[in-house]
Amino acid sequence: MSDGDNPAVRLSEVRERIAKASGKAGRKADDVSLIAISKTWGPEAIRPLIAASQRVFGENRVQEAQDKWPALREEVADIELHMVGSLQSNKAEDAVALFDAIHTVDRPSLVKALAKAFEKTDRRPALFVQVDIGEEDQKGGCAIGDLPGLLERCRDRDLAIAGLMCIPPIDTEPAPYFALLGRLAKEHGLAALSMGMSGDFETAVMCGATHVRVGTALFGERGE
Repeated sequence: MSDGDNPAVRLSEVRERIAKASGKAGRKADDVSLIAISKTWGPEAIRPLIAASQRVFGENRVQEAQDKWPALREEVADIELHMVGSLQSNKAEDAVALFDAIHTVDRPSLVKALAKAFEKTDRRPALFVQVDIGEEDQKGGCAIGDLPGLLERCRDRDLAIAGLMCIPPIDTEPAPYFALLGRLAKEHGLAALSMGMSGDFETAVMCGATHVRVGTALFGERGE
C-alpha cells in the first residue's frame, strides 16, 4: 500500500489542509468538525479511519447506515453519525433514532415528521436546514426566500436549529455561495455552517465552515 492509499495518511493530510486553511482565516482548526462521508463504503474501509482516531462520519441513506453502523458502534462507542443525504419524511423516526445530527431539513413536512420523531424517541439530534443556495431545482434544500418561514415552523415545533447547510453548484467558484450561507446564518442567529466537500473544503473553512463533509479525499474514489 502506497502512502496515497493509506487511510491514516489521507486523514492526516486532510486535517493538515483544514489546519492551514483555518490559520489563513485566523481560526482554530479545532473549530472545524471533519465529517468523513462513508456512504457506499463498508466496515472494512471505515475501520482504518476509526483506528486513525476519526470519530465523526456521515451517511446519505438511512437503510445503509442501519445496516453497518450499529455493529461498528459496538466496537467503538464514541462514534458521531451525521445524516447528510435527503431524508424522506417516513424515515424521520429511523433517522432520529440512529443519527446524532441531520443536515438536510428542507421542508415543512419533514419538520412535522421530525417533531413527532423527537417526541416518540426522546432523542434530539442536532439539526441543520439545507438551503438551495444555487437555486437548482434538481438539488434538495429550501429556497432562500422560504428560509425564514421554515425556521419559524421549526421554532413552533420546538425544533432547535444548529445551523445551515448547502451544496454550491458544480463547476463554479464556491466562495460566493459559502459567503451567502454565512450571511443567512448570521441574519438568523445560527452559529453552525455545514459546507465544503472534498473539492472545496479549504475554501469553505476560510469562509467560516464549522462542519466540512469530506469523502473522496479520505476514502478514495467512491465504491459504488
